[in-house]
Amino acid sequence: MQLEALRPLTAGILSERRAVHPFGLCGGGDAQPGLNLLIRAGGRTVNLGAKATVHLEAGDRLRILTPGGGGFGPEGADEAAAAALRKRRLGGDGHEGDGGPAAKRQAVALKGSVEEYRRAQETV
Repeated sequence: MQLEALRPLTAGILSERRAVHPFGLCGGGDAQPGLNLLIRAGGRTVNLGAKATVHLEAGDRLRILTPGGGGFGPEGADEAAAAALRKRRLGGDGHEGDGGPAAKRQAVALKGSVEEYRRAQETV
């Protein structure tokens, strides 16, 4: 995002993840940190850091680059997880109703307050 001052003004920024990268989980990579830049009308660029108050003149620009999101899991894990989910939803060889693990799955007994509510609604 970039904002340009049309007249003199004071701006403040309060942000995070400018010095420390957003981290990944379960083997996923770290994301890129964010960056807050003040670009003066004359062309000079100043890194503002995470928290700053600055005075802008007409023509100065404030550029805010937000941090990315950290990755989850090792590379290629998304396809492996999707394949495992397809296998569970369908049968053993990926065809619905083929007698694979999905067909042999037993129903879980419903209990608790949600089931009591459902039964109460059905008895009306």
